[in-house]
Amino acid sequence: MPPSAKTTPPIIVKKIVSADGHHGGAWKVAYADFVTALMSLFIVLWLLNCSPQVKRAVAGYFNDPRSSGKQTGTLDLGSGESVSIDKQNVEKLKQEIEKAILQQADLTKLSKQIEITVTGEGLKIELIEDKGGTFFESGSPKLSDSGVELLNLLSAQLKVLPNHLLIEGHTDAQPFSTDSQYTNWELSSDRANSARRLLQQDGVGPNQILQVRGYADQMLRVPSNPLDPSNRRVSLIVQWADASPLLPNAVPPSPPANATPNPVASRAGPPSDSDETPKPVADPTTHPSPPPTSSKPSASPGSSTQRTWRARLATLLPGKKK
Repeated sequence: MPPSAKTTPPIIVKKIVSADGHHGGAWKVAYADFVTALMSLFIVLWLLNCSPQVKRAVAGYFNDPRSSGKQTGTLDLGSGESVSIDKQNVEKLKQEIEKAILQQADLTKLSKQIEITVTGEGLKIELIEDKGGTFFESGSPKLSDSGVELLNLLSAQLKVLPNHLLIEGHTDAQPFSTDSQYTNWELSSDRANSARRLLQQDGVGPNQILQVRGYADQMLRVPSNPLDPSNRRVSLIVQWADASPLLPNAVPPSPPANATPNPVASRAGPPSDSDETPKPVADPTTHPSPPPTSSKPSASPGSSTQRTWRARLATLLPGKKK
């Protein structure tokens, strides 16, 4: 045997059989892709049938996930639930509205004309006009582009609240026009109603707006200067959750001091001496004396009172049985 045959080691081949079979795990990847595509199809079909508010909320989430709470209704005050605004958490809503306004480039320059204060009625948001008109066209109840944009922003914040809303319209003391049929009263009311219509169009419920008020120039913001442009404004008031639905400062009417007492109630007590029936004469041998004179008007001849007297007198005559 040649020496090379003794030194060559044997070659051993080992085959490893896979437990997944000939196709491996590729089917799992394909199945996952199919389920993902099917879920995306269902989401698209759902969005096609959603309201415009939901579509804006979904679009807002993909554009800015951190601020999507303002569209979905959380407002960072709770976990997706509608939260009532009271005196404890009103500052949170105020800060959210101010932050949302500052994030809008078109409204940042108008931040000085948007005043948010806490009053006795609730949170008041005032849209203050300037000399040329900011939120409304000059001398008109028609909203400007800035007014529409701001009210759209506010509706997203307010429509998720269970609190009632009050809308007020104000003007300055400058007469609207020479036409006596349309005055500052109509202008202030029409501007408040224009704001109401836009808010309801953007999702604010019809039962959420409790009152729409038009004050004309009766509640000036600058009383020392009735013609100041800042007197022209529209106010949105978020009422406290525990506020009364009655008109502010309303007092239930009370009866006048000189009111005539109820005749039924006045006769509910024991009868007076004048109401008692006179007693018959005790002596049957004598004729009874006439009944005592009463301050009441005499009864008619055919009245039941006179017939009763006749029956009693007949029993007292001699020879008659009692």
